[in-house]
This record gives sequence, C-alpha cells and structure tokens, in this order.
Amino acid sequence: MTQEIKLSGPDITDREIQAVVAVLSSGTLSLGPKLAEFERCFIDRLGVRHAVACNSGTSGLDLIWKALDIGPGDEVITTPFSFIASSNSILFSGATCVFVDVDAETWQIDPARIESAITPRTKALLPVDVFGSCPDMDAINAIAARHELRVVEDSCEALGSRYNGRPMGALADAGIFGFYPNKQITTGEGGMVVTNDDRIAFMARSLRNQGRDPDAGWLAHARLGYNYRLPDINCAIGVEQMRRLDEIIAKRRAVNAWYQERLAGDERFTLQKILPQVDLNPFVMIVRLRDEYSREQRDSVLAGLRDNGVGCNNYFTPIHLQPFYQEQHGYKPGDFPITEALSARTIALPFHNQLTEAEVDRAATVFRSLL
Repeated sequence: MTQEIKLSGPDITDREIQAVVAVLSSGTLSLGPKLAEFERCFIDRLGVRHAVACNSGTSGLDLIWKALDIGPGDEVITTPFSFIASSNSILFSGATCVFVDVDAETWQIDPARIESAITPRTKALLPVDVFGSCPDMDAINAIAARHELRVVEDSCEALGSRYNGRPMGALADAGIFGFYPNKQITTGEGGMVVTNDDRIAFMARSLRNQGRDPDAGWLAHARLGYNYRLPDINCAIGVEQMRRLDEIIAKRRAVNAWYQERLAGDERFTLQKILPQVDLNPFVMIVRLRDEYSREQRDSVLAGLRDNGVGCNNYFTPIHLQPFYQEQHGYKPGDFPITEALSARTIALPFHNQLTEAEVDRAATVFRSLL
C-alpha cells in the first residue's frame, strides 16, 4: 500500500525535545527565562524594538486592537481571502470589519481598492501576508499616511519572508506571527506581537498577563486583562525553532523549487504571483485551476488526490461567505467576486519541511493526472 503524503507537519528535532525536558526539569513552567529568550529571538531577527509572546496569533491581534483603542464605532479594512482569525479579531474588539477584494494574480488585498472603502469611521488597515508573500506594503502604508490610519500586518504565514529587504511583520505599526504546527516555525500553539511602538508593546504585555503592569505586584491589576500568556514549555520549542530558522527556510525553498519545476508550463492552472520586491519563505503550495473549471470539478480533483494518498485541501473559504458572517453581517455570494472565483478553484498540495523530492514528484504527478 502506498504511504500517504501528509498535507503539512511540524519539523521537530531532538533539540526541541530536550529543550522542553529542560524546562520541565527546571520547575519554572511559565513567565520564566525562556519567554524573554524567545522574544529576544524576534527582536534580533526582525530588528524591531519589542516582541511580546502570546498564546496564539489570534490573541496577538486582539491585544493589538486593544492597545490601539480600536473598538465599537470603528472600522478596520482587511481581506476576505484569509484564515478567519484575521477578521474575527476585529469583531472581538467591537469594531466593524470592512472587506476589500484581492488582486487576481497575487491573491493579496488590492491596494487600488482600499481608498474607496475608507470612511470617517476607518481607523486601521489589516493587510494579510497570504501564503508567505505580501501585498504592496509601500502603497498600503502610503494610503494609511494620507488618511492618518494605523497599519497592522498579519504575518502569521510569513516568518522569514522579506519585502524590499525588510522582514515581513516589521512593515507596519505592529505585526503578528502565529506558531500553529503548519507554520514556518511552531510552538504547538503561540503567537508573537512585534512593534517599534512603545505603547503597543506596553499594553500588549499588560493585557496578556491579566492587566498587570510590568513592575507591579502579582495581585495588582491596573486594567482589564486576559490570560494570553505563552508558557515556557512552548517558548523553549520556539527558541530552538528560531535557532534553526535559516535551515528551515532552506528546506522550504527546496520543496517549493521542486514543485515549481514540476508544475511549470501547464496552462490548466496558475500559481500565486509573487511581487518582485518579495524574498519568499513559502507557507504552502497552492494551485489555482483556470476559470473553466467549476467548484465541483475542483472538489473532484481534491477527492482524487485523497483517494491516491495525497494530502490536500481547499484554501481558503471566503470569510464573507462563512455562515456567521452571512447571518450576522448580510454578506452574500457576488460581494467579492475575485475572492470567490479564486476560492472555488484553489488546491493546497502537500507542503512541509520533511517532504522528499520523490513525494513532491508523486503529488505533482497525481494532481496533473486528475485534470
């Protein structure tokens, strides 16, 4: 029987395992030295002033909105082609999520559509670095400057990628990374707020720790806060993963190159266009079937891949067509046609650090045979 090729998976070595054992043996499982060490890894790697670890990327976005005093009556502009956590975080704050359609080739939020969506209630822009790449951040930051808006960069899928030589995540007022097991690095679960803004960092540190001020006593709570802390067990994994980041990037780029070689020149599908300013650390391998393929035909290809032991999925379901968003906010099919056409035809093929060239060859061959 042919062994299944997994869609994704973490890259865990004995270094991460021993680091966890060391924390367990230390007796300090939370708010210990590994937390500060993990945060320092991001400060040094990205060249930012502050990094604040938390228990997920979703929590980190929630912290950022609260630090920016964004809430009821405010609007935040973002993309409907993303994992749902990006827009959910806006709703957590009480603000209104305003969607703007994507560019048909890059699959990123289209800067040319942003200004027409700005109203007197708009307070921030939330570009998402989809699949490890990013939109034209120079254009987005210029729009924000003209309208005096804050920019938050969702880089949960883009650790290790760069734009115009600068690390993604460090291109805005604040950035957020996520460490779910399918990400470039993992801590099991976890997130990291990065910023050069002292107030955002101060508030994020306080709010993640039950509203305590950094120098106050354990039972002194200056504001309403949350338990968004990331335990030292998870931070220890993260430290070792960050020490291996260059190795991890090299592995992912090798897998990406194998796919590019095997998928090139086939007019039945396209790949994501990467802006020339981008130096990519890929998150996933996504193919988009041409418009003549229907959603049902795409789903048939997905079923065929699974029948042949090739892990796969559709990426992403449009956020505005998720049941909650339709029921609570009145969105309907046709509201964002580029996102909808894209989502109906995307297929995620296996992508992770442990893939062999033979597995990539098999996945690509099976995929093309099903078209």
